[in-house]
Amino acid sequence: MEAYLDNAATTFVFSEVKDIMVKVMEEDFGNPSSLHKKGVEAEQYIKEAKETIAKLLKVEPKEILFTSGGTESNNMALIGSAYANKRRGNHIITTRIEHASIYNPLIHLEEEGFRITYLPVDERGIVELEALKEALCEETILVSIMGVNNEIGAVQPIEEIGRIIKGYRDTILFHVDAIQAYGKFPLYPKRWKVDLLSVSGHKIHGPKGSGFLYIKDKTKIHPLIFGGGQQRGMRSGTENVPAIAGLSLASKLMYENHEEKINKLKSLKERLIQGACEIEDVVDHSGMAPHIISLSFIGVRSEVLLHALEEKGVYVSSGSACSSNHPAVSGTLQAIGLDKKQLDSTLRFSLSIFTKEEEIDWAIACLKELVPVLRRFTRR
Repeated sequence: MEAYLDNAATTFVFSEVKDIMVKVMEEDFGNPSSLHKKGVEAEQYIKEAKETIAKLLKVEPKEILFTSGGTESNNMALIGSAYANKRRGNHIITTRIEHASIYNPLIHLEEEGFRITYLPVDERGIVELEALKEALCEETILVSIMGVNNEIGAVQPIEEIGRIIKGYRDTILFHVDAIQAYGKFPLYPKRWKVDLLSVSGHKIHGPKGSGFLYIKDKTKIHPLIFGGGQQRGMRSGTENVPAIAGLSLASKLMYENHEEKINKLKSLKERLIQGACEIEDVVDHSGMAPHIISLSFIGVRSEVLLHALEEKGVYVSSGSACSSNHPAVSGTLQAIGLDKKQLDSTLRFSLSIFTKEEEIDWAIACLKELVPVLRRFTRR
């Protein structure tokens, strides 16, 4: 028996996504910049993908820019907009619980002379709105706040945040890292006053190396990649048509019968939390996202339990997969105020629409078997 419960790290692709990608690679393989029939056929996939995604977000197709994934989208949103608007100011606001693909571009921008404010969050991981109001100033040009935290599943009040930012000054850009939110929630960037929104394909059963950045029309942003002028000069280089076609189809499939899919995730999440919390000294830190569970197993180091579960065929995470090659104490868990015992013993379980009850029950059974044994071993 196996239970893959690390879907916030990556998901397997829909079989339909695999099929359309193979078709594009084998049959419709033309360069979309070519003027002949093969090029036009390839370009049509890009056009249809923009239309599909724009319809889901209720935006214009021209506002969708395809990228290689969430990291590139985040880098372009931050660096591209900071450089384009630096004459207006040098102040950027973010939170203490952002992904590394936000933090590291901001470190770069800080070295370039920009001033960064990191907002605190409460014990649930929700940004403190009063702190946001106090941080906004005449030099502020950009606010970047993730929609759903990738470690604990905290869901931010994006619409309210957008009102606060634009109420202070309409020209301040609002960026949302929606990588864990897309496919799990309906997203309405225009209604929420969001100017830039990042998405990654491999979190929604699309291909790795696919993603997009929503850029509200007339937003001042500089490109990061220069060359042949593809995608209206905003991202040069021949488009990855198979990945774009796959991302488009994955998006469409994720939002079909969406409420039913999310209710299933919520039910599985509740089942896992309830079963795990039957074990003594287990603390639940999970936010409102339907697919992410964060649990501390007091007295057992997270990496020890992770590998013990792995031997049983249960695959989970001890934090963000993007940082797993460089183990460090989670900034998110520190920001919500966990003590050392909880910091050292927290695991993330993350679900997909294909997760089965049997997988949840197997994971619970393995936890109930392993945690008491590992605690006894640790005490020795």
